[in-house]
Amino acid sequence: MNLKENLLSVLSGNEVDITPVVSVTQLGVVEAMEKTDAFWPEAHKDPEKMANLGSSLYELAGLECARMPFCLTVEAEAMGVKVDLGGKDKPPQVLNSPFSSADDIAIPDDYLDSGRIPTVIEAIEILKEKYDDLPIIVGITGPVTLTGHLIGVENLVRLLKTDPDEIEDAVENSLDACMDYIEAISEVGPDVICVAEPTASPELIDPLQFKSIAKPRLEDLAGFINEKNVLHICGSTQDIIHDMASIGYDGISIEEKVDITKAKEDLGKGAVNLKAGGKCLPKGGVNPSSKIIGNISTSQTLFTGSADDIKSDVKNALDAGVDVLAPSCGLAPLSSIDNIKAMIEARNEYFNI
Repeated sequence: MNLKENLLSVLSGNEVDITPVVSVTQLGVVEAMEKTDAFWPEAHKDPEKMANLGSSLYELAGLECARMPFCLTVEAEAMGVKVDLGGKDKPPQVLNSPFSSADDIAIPDDYLDSGRIPTVIEAIEILKEKYDDLPIIVGITGPVTLTGHLIGVENLVRLLKTDPDEIEDAVENSLDACMDYIEAISEVGPDVICVAEPTASPELIDPLQFKSIAKPRLEDLAGFINEKNVLHICGSTQDIIHDMASIGYDGISIEEKVDITKAKEDLGKGAVNLKAGGKCLPKGGVNPSSKIIGNISTSQTLFTGSADDIKSDVKNALDAGVDVLAPSCGLAPLSSIDNIKAMIEARNEYFNI
């Protein structure tokens, strides 16, 4: 079984002999930029450099995937938001938006031809031609997070409390933009699409608001994506894991703040609820429970930890039953390649390979 088959088999609910080790989140690091001559910000807008950096940790460390892009500002920029593309160790950031209120949000006619969307699509094509057996993971921005980029996160949080109906409309418009982007991506055939929804974290919005506003749109996205799909939400998502489990994603990406053993228990409950509710099983029909992806700390272990720290965290995650071993969130740009190698070597040692 090759690397692509191994990952897709896990996400289909099948048992495999070796737990995959990938990154469903941002993986661009400066050391890899130096070795591939694919630096930020150029790698954000040049398809060849994006493809080279996106596959760099496979080539240099043995990470079992390619993954791009390297930020969550692609969709917002294409909708007219001004973005600072940053520097070699600074990711892109939203500067300002043309939308003064939630009611103003509209998808431009040239949306899919704007900004870096064509770059991402061409980079996928490059990697598809280069690799037959390496899974290609593409990250997109979730509708709640995209709404925050369009009207400002502070405004989003405020309006959730003062005018939730207005936010409902705004998130619905953002969902349409997400779907248009997914449709364009799907035409070139990535293997996995990861929906990153950091603004839906319980640290920013109340779990009840997650259930009423974020969850229905994330369900719509899960049903719309033809590829294997993963949902990543930052922070301590323990309080919403049960709801995340019932959405229908093939994988749930979690940070180190989440207890894997308890999360798997909650996902099992979510699977039972899916059956009881009479909903269709996720694609493949094998296992109605999302798989747990994570949760090796990117802020500490993979950034500044020792090889022993990484080995310990990897063993703990595998002992707890993680389905796909991965960084807990986007890699810090100054993380070392050696630490990524150590994560993979620890997985190999665990399975005696």
